[in-house]
Amino acid sequence: MSAQSTPDPGIPEPGAYGPGRIEGRRRTTRGKALRIAAWTAAGIVALGGTGAGYVYFKLNGNLKSVDIDQALGADRPRKVDNGSENILVLGSDTRAGGNAKLGGGDDDGSSRSDTAMIVHVYQGHRKASVVSIPRDTLIDRPSCTSADGTEHPAASDVMFNSAYATGGAACTVRTVESLTGIRMDHYLEVDFAGFQRFVDDLGGVKVTTTKRISDPNSHLHLAAGTHRLTGREALGLVRTRHGVGDGSDLGRIQLQQAFVKALADQAKQVGVLTSPQKLYRLADTATKTVTTDSDLGSVNSLMDFANGLKGIGPAHMTMVTMPVQYDPADPNRVLVRKAKARLIWHALEHDRPIPASATKGAATGGAKGVVRS
Repeated sequence: MSAQSTPDPGIPEPGAYGPGRIEGRRRTTRGKALRIAAWTAAGIVALGGTGAGYVYFKLNGNLKSVDIDQALGADRPRKVDNGSENILVLGSDTRAGGNAKLGGGDDDGSSRSDTAMIVHVYQGHRKASVVSIPRDTLIDRPSCTSADGTEHPAASDVMFNSAYATGGAACTVRTVESLTGIRMDHYLEVDFAGFQRFVDDLGGVKVTTTKRISDPNSHLHLAAGTHRLTGREALGLVRTRHGVGDGSDLGRIQLQQAFVKALADQAKQVGVLTSPQKLYRLADTATKTVTTDSDLGSVNSLMDFANGLKGIGPAHMTMVTMPVQYDPADPNRVLVRKAKARLIWHALEHDRPIPASATKGAATGGAKGVVRS
């Protein structure tokens, strides 16, 4: 079978979207594939521990950055000076080169974003909340100007991930800030192929599956049990949707969130003294595949930022999905549950924990607990 892991010895071993209605609108579009981005935080934490000054210029030359502040101007939510930070972490898929081979889909050279996570780091930088925004969410996209100065008019009833396809990083940040009312302090983006390389450089990531997962679309076949996933297998896991839960993108998000915790835990186990060579490989891969906002656009800035996140372990990360319900007019789309979503945005703005009532009763995808770190 393709990309199958062997369970560790001695360790034991789909559906359709459901109906629902809320505030929002509908539109029929098509979208395919996924990248997870939140692994970037784990990768950059590993980078922050290198202290390898002699490779500074090499790593610094790898980095790409986007001047979000210049593109968006002054018409943004206010900065909140309470010691917290909001980071938009995005996965991108440029369907060309290595990504075209990995994506298994439309090789048209276009760029897509299929998963976005808002990482809120609380005051003191000892804990964080992560809010996933489903790519299939129908929204009203605001007008925006991309980093190259191109202006894009507003659009109604479009999928969330159309913001990136339309205007890249700047339009995505504008859309997220419009959706949440919260200013994004930083932006981190990682591409599809980089995810696979990073996991391989890390030596794989250990996860436990509580059920068998078999999805030929993502080339993933895992028995129930514990596995150390290769980069290709990890990519298949975070892309799969038909092999778990109700077959929706929401179920896939639940797999992604579980994998992010496992990845963060694995990355924190890499020590400076025990494996400097591995740390360099991780840093080299991360800086080659990550795009940041201009404030984080140097190795020194990135290292300072990463060092500030080192106190946040998987046990101190709360992960939720923006409250949505399935669109009754189109079962392949979801609609924001605005009243519940406002509870999340208000909590993050005021540096408070996300209340349990914010996600109660929202669509979930039915894949929680299938993967554990």
